[in-house]
Amino acid sequence: MKLSLKTENILERIDSKTKLGDLRKIAKEIRKDHELATELWSTGRFLPRQLAILIMDSKRLSQDSINQLDRDMQTHSSNERNQLMDWLMANQLLKDKKTIALVESWENSPSALQRRVFWYYQARLRWMGQTPPPNTAELLAKIETNIAKEEPEVQWAMNFTAGWIGVFEKRYRDRCIAVGENTGLYKGEMVSKGCTPDYLPEFIAIESNKRNL
Repeated sequence: MKLSLKTENILERIDSKTKLGDLRKIAKEIRKDHELATELWSTGRFLPRQLAILIMDSKRLSQDSINQLDRDMQTHSSNERNQLMDWLMANQLLKDKKTIALVESWENSPSALQRRVFWYYQARLRWMGQTPPPNTAELLAKIETNIAKEEPEVQWAMNFTAGWIGVFEKRYRDRCIAVGENTGLYKGEMVSKGCTPDYLPEFIAIESNKRNL
């Protein structure tokens, strides 16, 4: 894709030292510009793609266009792929009822990234402190059955959901702790100071104590 002068000028402001806060400032200047987002995305570069996500028009995102973004993300490392999809979720997919409905349909998507978003969204519904949706028992049963055989990026999101279920819904706490004990996922994993370990017995204990739950 031939880039416009506007896009070239934006790209000159982005280098390896650019931080997410810098991208947000640039996005605030641009506001919404789906054509510019498309050009930035076409570069294949991680930071321009993060900026592109910020200035997309969520109303122009369909399942087909998200599938294409998903395929494009496969050119990145696993860490960058996850960051791009999580960024897309937070900044676009959860901003519009139409795309939220898509997220809610991705539990059995053939795309691991889209399944990750489904589970991350379920966790988000809980960690924001609102009344948990009525699907907890169903979700937890599926986590218990499927988490061990899922892709790593999906495992993390399922584990995250189990963590917040265990924090906010005491009647399921022992089962959520058992998921961590049975799978051993993230046990002994080192985390930065101030961060909560992902290992479910530790995560649930720390986060529930913080809230006196």
